[in-house]
Amino acid sequence: MFNVVRYPANKLARLIRRRKIATMPELMTVLGTQVEMTVFRKLRELSYRTSYSHGSRYYTLEEIAEFDSQGLWSCRLVWFSRYGTLLNTLEAFVEGSRMGCFSHELREQLHVEVKESLLRLVRQGRVTREEVSGLYLYCSRVATRHQKQLASRQALESVVAREGAEILSDDVKAAIVLFASLLDEKQRRLYAGLEALKRGRGGDRHIATLLGIHPHTVARGREELMTRDVIVERTRRVGAGRKPLEKKHPK
Repeated sequence: MFNVVRYPANKLARLIRRRKIATMPELMTVLGTQVEMTVFRKLRELSYRTSYSHGSRYYTLEEIAEFDSQGLWSCRLVWFSRYGTLLNTLEAFVEGSRMGCFSHELREQLHVEVKESLLRLVRQGRVTREEVSGLYLYCSRVATRHQKQLASRQALESVVAREGAEILSDDVKAAIVLFASLLDEKQRRLYAGLEALKRGRGGDRHIATLLGIHPHTVARGREELMTRDVIVERTRRVGAGRKPLEKKHPK
């Protein structure tokens, strides 16, 4: 007779309850198996959750996750969702939004990059998108809700644009345009992003209109600043800096 190897699920439960979250290699080690499917079978006995961040590499138990009002829970910067995967979570957030969602809004809410996943949802027909203020607004796939979300967002953007135009005096506008004209392409993009950040909601559109550039350019500069994705290039005037040693101390 063959000896049947038994893998008690309570070993997984004890590990996860102690650590709150665990990776597949950790679960395989504690269970004493090299087969992922064996771990999954035992996890199903316990009712588990998979993280939507960190490439879905973390697991927890349903009893441990304490979801907030948005349906999210995190442990040591690993994020889980009541809706499951990142795709399902994005779809739920877009569907539940009163005025649709821009990608940067969803990124801030979910704490992960979302652009590629949103594009997949669009291709799968699970969400739709419309261009608003130079950016893509993601909306419900249901036509009637889509129209309501789009109308609400357009109304808000219109109000914000009017208020933003009233805040800046003609002298300030002229100064911003003049300063931007002295910068190279990269510097101008980053400066536009900085001004947009200072103005908050609707800032991309305000600055894009003022400088005569595309809102996507402003949004890119703003995101580069927010993510610190900027390479500092130091330049000096010809002849600037320390003098060569032989010139500084002639023989």
